[in-house]
Amino acid sequence: MGRYIARRLLQAIPLLLIISLVLFVLMQAAGDPLATLGGRQPPRAEDRARLARQWGLDQPVLVQYLYWLVGNDWAMMDSDGDGIPDQPGTRKGVLRGDFGNSLVTRQPAMEVIMERVPNTLVLMLTAQALIIVFALLVGIYSALHQYSLMDNVLTGCSFAAFSMPIFFIALFSIYLFSIRFKAWGLPSFPTGGMYDPAVGRTFAQVASHLVLPAMSIALIDIARYSRYIRSNMLEVINSDYIRTARAKGLRERYILFIHAFKNAALPLVTLIGLDLPFLLAGAVVTERIFAWPGMGRLFLDHLNRTDIPVMMGLLMMISVAVVFFQLMTDIVYTWLDPRIRYT
Repeated sequence: MGRYIARRLLQAIPLLLIISLVLFVLMQAAGDPLATLGGRQPPRAEDRARLARQWGLDQPVLVQYLYWLVGNDWAMMDSDGDGIPDQPGTRKGVLRGDFGNSLVTRQPAMEVIMERVPNTLVLMLTAQALIIVFALLVGIYSALHQYSLMDNVLTGCSFAAFSMPIFFIALFSIYLFSIRFKAWGLPSFPTGGMYDPAVGRTFAQVASHLVLPAMSIALIDIARYSRYIRSNMLEVINSDYIRTARAKGLRERYILFIHAFKNAALPLVTLIGLDLPFLLAGAVVTERIFAWPGMGRLFLDHLNRTDIPVMMGLLMMISVAVVFFQLMTDIVYTWLDPRIRYT
């Protein structure tokens, strides 16, 4: 196992380099970062030229990528002969942990990102917990009561929820649980932000503001996860070794949760392993609708301003998370199924 993990980590290095190069080239085509610096008033031509030279934006894309990757403290050029380096601010480069400064806020890009990471994790981990708990309950119940009335009702609700776009679910939840509940005199939920500024960031405030966005995110994935769990549980509980365990007189609960669910959980582990990295990305649509100050909203805000350092920091963080959680998924496989061995 140790050799397998080391080999996977070594394979991740060139993979992440290729990903970073592709993302950097795509970000260069996303827009002009200098076009929005002056707000509504476009910057003057001489200011554009000066800033492009100072930030290295006048260099070829591959040269800009090299500066972004390894820094520019080794290449302080003075192309115009005025005695002033073309790039007065040195950078250590991404390989030494420096993603550069945001072109919008002038803060280090990683500081801007890390300010939003806790907010996104609060929302996405809550939604993921709801997804796993309710999907297990629905999926296992449907498998144990195949073709019953409740199974048919849950199946129909799952297909309906999975077919709805996230923006419809979010807007409908605002209309029902906030607007209509308030009109009916029932306790209603807030619709925007993470807390009421007049009250402050208390646990009760964050929890009440969390209900609608977390529920909106969870609803679609509960439907998706529960269908996988149901189909795999049905396949497992009809297997020969389950019938043998019942013939030996083992308790039904022990058979279901120790023998059946452990083998049926492999596809679920794959789904969770694919979804966990994107917790860092946040839910772009949901965070925008509910004005949740997370990573998805941050990406949209800085994408509109073509803030390449912040966008690259976000995308590379997600890329590293994908590689890491895929490795963790493979390791969990060996625990769930002893027949799987990595050599």
